[in-house]
Amino acid sequence: MPILTLDHVSHAYGHLPLLDDVNLRVDAGERLALIGRNGTGKSTLLSIVAGELAPDAGTAWRAPGTRVARLVQDVPFESAHTVREEVASGLGANAHDGTAYKIDVILSRLGLPAERRVRELSGGWRRRVLLGRALVAEPDLLLLDEPTNHLDIDAIEWLERYVADFGGALLFVTHDRAFLRGVATRIIELDRGRLTSWPGSYEIYLERKAAALDVEARDLERLDKKLAEEEAWLRRGIKARRTRNEGRVRALMALRAERAARRTQGGQVKMTVDRGDAGGRLVFEAEAVSLAYGDATVIADFSTRILRGDRIGLIGPNGSGKTTLLRLLTGEIEPDSGEVRRGGRVAVAYFDQQRQQLDPERTVAESVADGDTVTVNGRPRHVLGYLADFLFPRERARSPVKALSGGERNRLLLARLFAQPANVLVLDEPTNDLDIETLELLEELLDDFDGTVLLVTHDREFLDNIVTSTLAFEGSGRIVEYVGGWQDYLRQSAADVGRGLLAPATRDAGPADQSLPRRSAGGARAGRKKTFREEREYAALPARIELLEGEQRRLQEEAAGAEFYKSPADHITSVLARIDAIHVELEEALARWIELEAIGQ
Repeated sequence: MPILTLDHVSHAYGHLPLLDDVNLRVDAGERLALIGRNGTGKSTLLSIVAGELAPDAGTAWRAPGTRVARLVQDVPFESAHTVREEVASGLGANAHDGTAYKIDVILSRLGLPAERRVRELSGGWRRRVLLGRALVAEPDLLLLDEPTNHLDIDAIEWLERYVADFGGALLFVTHDRAFLRGVATRIIELDRGRLTSWPGSYEIYLERKAAALDVEARDLERLDKKLAEEEAWLRRGIKARRTRNEGRVRALMALRAERAARRTQGGQVKMTVDRGDAGGRLVFEAEAVSLAYGDATVIADFSTRILRGDRIGLIGPNGSGKTTLLRLLTGEIEPDSGEVRRGGRVAVAYFDQQRQQLDPERTVAESVADGDTVTVNGRPRHVLGYLADFLFPRERARSPVKALSGGERNRLLLARLFAQPANVLVLDEPTNDLDIETLELLEELLDDFDGTVLLVTHDREFLDNIVTSTLAFEGSGRIVEYVGGWQDYLRQSAADVGRGLLAPATRDAGPADQSLPRRSAGGARAGRKKTFREEREYAALPARIELLEGEQRRLQEEAAGAEFYKSPADHITSVLARIDAIHVELEEALARWIELEAIGQ
């Protein structure tokens, strides 16, 4: 049963319609992902659904009594409330003593400082407060605009589980493909003013969308061919006013109108990096570096060596010290102890959304260059042509920054960044507010970049597609390096934990240890001797375990090597798969050895 319908809704800003006769039905319990390029009208659609904006035409219907809560993309509000009070306000008249636990859960999982005043917080933390206020209400329809922005990975994964179990309907906008895959039951796409529904998973959407674009391209090609033929006929000077030709002229006019009405798909972002001097092999080297702020240790006795071509991901909770480490390596701040060395001819381009402010009154073009030209890879380019590569047409390039959407502002920051000569890219949360297509193009650019990349992001898929190793901030200033991206980190860190839990059990497999499978007390194996077959199996297991551990060490050393990720893709896949398989086999062999060891004791 629908709780919301949009019926022939249209809405425009200026001459171009953002919504062009769109229809939508949302049923109870659905989880809809709204996708589309930056600036296409996704936030406008959410405003209409929420009842905050009346469409120019058409109707928006909500079932009587439907409660709607919305997380907005921007953070316009100033509040004298404490964080707890602001989150609790999402409950409205439903607030009572029994809801205190619910509020505490939201505050805890989002890492919110309950007694701080909202107006004292940064924009990112205020956005978390707004998210908490929307979630605590548990409405019939929950609208989330880029909910993963400014959340660390733990909070994103909690939010993913929370909304997957949410009892109401969910309509959300996100660029986080892992979140989208884990949550959405249907994809709706806003493209050139039209809204299209794609049932099923994101992978199914990608396949069907590609096929639909192929059909559209063929149709447009046929239309253009027919139009060219008719235009040529008209230019040959046939007397169009003669009765027998009037029908053909009218048909030509109709073709022209149809072609003019077609809104072709926008171009693709063309990102290139001004690479500058290649520099030396050594980029950064830290030796026994420590840094504290007051009594809080941020970095403790950390050492690393970063070479040209490395692509390093930094992960950890918000406030754990990721940005601090970037600033240490680049020389913005100095450590309390230890030493940081930097290679010769290191040219750093630094992207930081929080510190790179755009003047809202300046135009887009003025934000990139003081004059009419910008120099990229040693060649001057007109600033309007350069901005066109980042999907800013001439009229948009001359508009003020304050007119841009969040995603367009992020794209503008990237345009400024990539105009700088650099052989080291330091990217602190570059993915917030980017649409998925731009995000994938940024991945391609970084993958082809032959310099060094240091990347802070909470986008799990972006990490997997870009980095060759990961620095994990594990608390109390401890930083541990893992080979590969997010999924590799999960596998390796789980293996480390598993070995840590397993080691005491192999030394003392007493009854208190419940971490491994075993027969229940008083079972068939208690108080008897091993059979002949069990004795042979027991005697052979140590050699098998040693063989597996040797193979595991060899493969892990290969995977940790600098050349591993330059190997053929099938070799990389087979090595990583075998590492996973060995881990399982080892656990099973050790569990069996412990079980046999207990027989007869």
